[in-house]
Order: sequence, then structure tokens, then C-alpha cells
Amino acid sequence: MIEVPWGADTRVAVLIPARMASSRFPGKPLTPLLGVPMIEHVYMRSAVCSNVTVAVATCDNEIRDCIESIDGKVVMTRDSHERASDRCAEAIDTLEAEVGERFDFVVMVQGDEPLVRPEMIVEALTPLISDPGIVVSNLFGVIESDDQFNDRNCIKVVVATNGDALYFSREPIPTTVRTPEVPRYKQICVIPFAREFLSTYCSIEPTPLELVESVDMMRVLEHGYRVRMVPTEHPSLSIDTPGDVAAVEFALLGDELHSELYGV
Repeated sequence: MIEVPWGADTRVAVLIPARMASSRFPGKPLTPLLGVPMIEHVYMRSAVCSNVTVAVATCDNEIRDCIESIDGKVVMTRDSHERASDRCAEAIDTLEAEVGERFDFVVMVQGDEPLVRPEMIVEALTPLISDPGIVVSNLFGVIESDDQFNDRNCIKVVVATNGDALYFSREPIPTTVRTPEVPRYKQICVIPFAREFLSTYCSIEPTPLELVESVDMMRVLEHGYRVRMVPTEHPSLSIDTPGDVAAVEFALLGDELHSELYGV
């Protein structure tokens, strides 16, 4: 168990949105990685954090059955959500009704981040706990290859000098035409919300750039809110297509947390 820098009086929920009907990779959450379904990896690694409540938010019985088979917690949601953040906004209401408490923060960990580490949850959430003026944050990391920079499945982010996001896109931004050495960053989908702001997010209208880019955080920016970006040096390899599986399995083979969890 990883100790966290907040006490039991700070209520944190970690929600893992997942659905079977991925347009790019149907059935992705149950894809086996070294013999373990991907969604189980994400759940088990997130649950290593102390003082958090972890649950998978899904509309699919297959995912529910998988998580309940390891005694994990599941919150069922509607199947009409287009955005993971909207799914989490529904799920947190249900979870709070079940546990009889209101959470202070909700950390969304995408279900296709099988290398997530509890330290990443701590990194991402720390700015919100230390500064009440920050209502949502994202982890980000360095893009290390041209292939990743040009991959539409990799969400790029441009970051201001104060640490706030300027723009997110699936296109290669910023341009490297004039300065090839310009820093290139990717969003890593560990995204904490202040609880009240997650409700606000769900209540405000989807926006044109959110729909064009297919990025949840563009709704936040277009409505004039800030997104604080938090750098992490922990490796992140998401699974977007079947071709990503081999690289993630190779990374898991050398991952000490995987060894601790599964005794390999």
C-alpha cells in the first residue's frame, strides 16, 4: 500500500471508466495482458493507494463480472455517454449514495492505462489539495518519438509557462517546422476533479472543439476554466489498438508493481 499525503478526512474517489464498445478496439477492457484483463491491471494498480475508494464505472455486464470476480467495486452507468468524464459524473452520484458520504475529489483514471502507478495519482491530485483555486488537473509526459507525435490516438497538449493547458489535440501540436527541438507533450489520462467541478463539467454544454478534437478537457477550456498540467516521469503506455498490446506486455514484464501484485 502506498501512503498518500492526505488524511482520512479528505475523501478521494478513483473512478475508472470503461466500456466494451470502443470504436477503435471493441472489447478492449478485457484484453488479456500477460494473462490478466487490462481493466483488472488498472483497478489493482490504482487500489494500491491508501485512503482512496476505487471503483470501475461501466455500462457493461462483462466488465462488471470481471471486477467483481476479484472483489472489486463496480458502479453501473448508462450506455449513452460519449465522454469518460460524463460517465464518471454519473458514477460518483451513485457511489456517494451507496457509501453515504460525499467525496472531496474524484480522480478519473482511464481504463486503458495499464501502467498507471499509485504515485501518479498522488502527483496529479496534489495541486488540487494544495490550491483550492485549481479545480481540475492532468498528468502529462514527454513525447519521445515522431511516430507517437503523429499518432492521432496520442493526445497532445501545449502547456503555458504557469503550468496550465493552452490546448489539447490529436493532431501534432505545436508545429516543429521552425524549431524542431520544441518540447512535445502528451496527455496522460490520470485526471483529478474537485468534486463540485465534476458536477459543473457534466452540466455545461459540450463544445465545438471538444467534439472536433474528441478530448474531454476542451470542454473545460472552451468554457473558460483552467486545467493545471502536472508533469510525471513515470512511464505511460495506453492501449488504443491491438497493435499496442505487445509493447505494454513487454513493459509489464519489467515492472516491479506488476511483480508485487501477481507474484511473478
